[in-house]
Amino acid sequence: MRIVIQRVSSAKVEVQGRVVGAIERGVLALVGVGHGDTVAEAKWLAEKTAQLRIFPDDEGKMNRSVLDIEGAVLAVSQFTLLGDCRKGRRPAFTAAADPGIANEIYESYCNLLRDVGVPVEQGIFAADMQVSLVNDGPVTLILDRTNS
Repeated sequence: MRIVIQRVSSAKVEVQGRVVGAIERGVLALVGVGHGDTVAEAKWLAEKTAQLRIFPDDEGKMNRSVLDIEGAVLAVSQFTLLGDCRKGRRPAFTAAADPGIANEIYESYCNLLRDVGVPVEQGIFAADMQVSLVNDGPVTLILDRTNS
């Protein structure tokens, strides 16, 4: 699995002009699931997302997690994170998991975040989505736990 984490002041995802998920302060997580990824990777990444200290404390140092600030996560599935652009001009997506499995692992990641107390909003798996965000910082990190 590969997740792009962005610290946000706000974020939302729309499908066909309708907001399907929105958060205020927290994390936008773009989630890509690869071949061979399991719930074990989703669990590790959910715990990492919840506990990653990327929010400022009273001295401005990144010492607080999304749990600490009582923030939320907007999780958006994004198979293109597994795109391979090394050859040619068109990315190859052969490392991405089959949609049925990818959706199962994506849903596990979201539910595991909820299990540790993080409110989670979601996009719609495999939909054409428009994501809007106010990147705070900006702070953007890549969490990678790929098996492929």
